Amino acid sequence: MTLTTLPLTVTMAKSIELRIFRQDGEDSAPYWDEFSLPWQENMNVIACLMEIQMHPVNKAGKRINPVVWESNCLEEVCGACSMVINGMPRQACSALVDKLAQPISIAPLSKFKTVRDLVVDRQPMFNALTKVKAWVPIDGTYDLGPGPKISPADAERMYDFARCMTCGCCMEACPQFNANSPFIGPAPLGQANLFSQHPTASMNNDERLAAVMGVGGVADCGKAQNCAKVCPKEIPLTEAIAELGRETTKQLVKDLLAKGAPRSFGGPAA
Repeated sequence: MTLTTLPLTVTMAKSIELRIFRQDGEDSAPYWDEFSLPWQENMNVIACLMEIQMHPVNKAGKRINPVVWESNCLEEVCGACSMVINGMPRQACSALVDKLAQPISIAPLSKFKTVRDLVVDRQPMFNALTKVKAWVPIDGTYDLGPGPKISPADAERMYDFARCMTCGCCMEACPQFNANSPFIGPAPLGQANLFSQHPTASMNNDERLAAVMGVGGVADCGKAQNCAKVCPKEIPLTEAIAELGRETTKQLVKDLLAKGAPRSFGGPAA
């Protein structure tokens, strides 16, 4: 019996190289931590973070505390997993490893206060949504009957803005939104435009436009257009801001013709 020697094929296992900007607490000094992970097909950045969570050992072989991050839906709907990946603000769930240059750099959004590692406090954005009254007002819990009809064309246009998931990517990319500026940012302005067009929510347009015309409002936008470029949902934020500019101009004319002191752009509402 003759034995046949088969050729030995050696396959080098792929690896994923990561650099993660970490911070142990709000008052702790930030630092970079490096990781080398085994490659798997169709991995996204969230899968990499989960791998580190299961095996919390960095590239130097040191056991570390697992990286902390936020995520929920894992299908680019909730906006929770926003982070800066290879210099671009985006959603970690839709960032596929095979489409990213390595080493993959991961950092928290810089325009919001870091809580820990990749978790940030997006409360300033939510506060701004409250400021511009980004909701449909309903009086009480009783049946109000059907609301005003919306044409299919208007509904389609409004749907573009209704897809906003307050992920904060547009805020991160905006040069005007930062800790030293009162600018409320593109996401709240986009929502202000959405609800100013809604037939029910438009009843509060005077208050909404007063906020938009005040300090940190639409007049503080620098027209950089970075917001529309990084929006995961491709929401036309620049169009919304332009539309708000037209609406606030109309409101300013109304104020000039009405009794009392007029509002002024960039200043407090009268």
